[in-house]
Amino acid sequence: MTYSIVACDLDAREWGVAVQSKFLAVGAVVPYAAAEVGALATQALANLAYGPDGLDLLRQGRSASEVLTQLTAADDGRADRQLGVVDRAGASATYTGTACVDWAGGIAGPCFAAQGNILVSGETVEALASTFLASNGEPLVERLLACLRAAQAAGGDRRGQQSASVLVVREAGGYGGGSDRLVDLRVDDHPTPIAELERVFAIHRILFGQTPRSQWLNVDDTLRAEIADRLRTLGYAQEPLLDAFVAWVDTENYEERADGLDHIDPVVLAALRGEAG
Repeated sequence: MTYSIVACDLDAREWGVAVQSKFLAVGAVVPYAAAEVGALATQALANLAYGPDGLDLLRQGRSASEVLTQLTAADDGRADRQLGVVDRAGASATYTGTACVDWAGGIAGPCFAAQGNILVSGETVEALASTFLASNGEPLVERLLACLRAAQAAGGDRRGQQSASVLVVREAGGYGGGSDRLVDLRVDDHPTPIAELERVFAIHRILFGQTPRSQWLNVDDTLRAEIADRLRTLGYAQEPLLDAFVAWVDTENYEERADGLDHIDPVVLAALRGEAG
């Protein structure tokens, strides 16, 4: 009832999982990932112990294939399980139990493992794999979302759609640098969950994405006057101007993109002008 891709970008040092299913809140069940460790997807009749136990094995230096073998060998219910693993070195493995409902299967390759069950056909998993390989060089989260989109177009879950999620981790890549969760987004119940997940990610990218500092704009007198005018129009008339700007930034959740007022991220300026989103 699910298709997923587990993958990594070794250049960016990112690991992640994307998944869609005719199942409520699939993001609470299938994906597991830890920065500089690896990632897993447990599905079909999911064994939730595979997630934490698999990450522990990966932390011990076990390869993806070793983790897959050890987890399934110790599980009397393995015939009903499906599992995808990518380790810290980009090695991968996928497993489909003999009792998983057709169509069921997986494809593993460098830096990815794609798998699905109760699918219209094997073309869904093939689309996951081919889209990932063809998108090399793009940000991992965008590759994973493209994989979901392509898999659905290829047929998807034969029972339909309900929920989707994407999880990407990078060391200190999360909010404020205080966590490794670079992106952790879930759509728990929606008629078109992949499209909704992409919509939510677009908001996430505006709020928490990064524009290279070399592309930030110098705040000269003309731009400073415009910023002051726009802030006053929005009800932020504090003095000095920086206090008004910070108050607006905090209200609109742009704190990850703001740093003083000598230079401004163009995404933040577009938002202040009412052009963002």
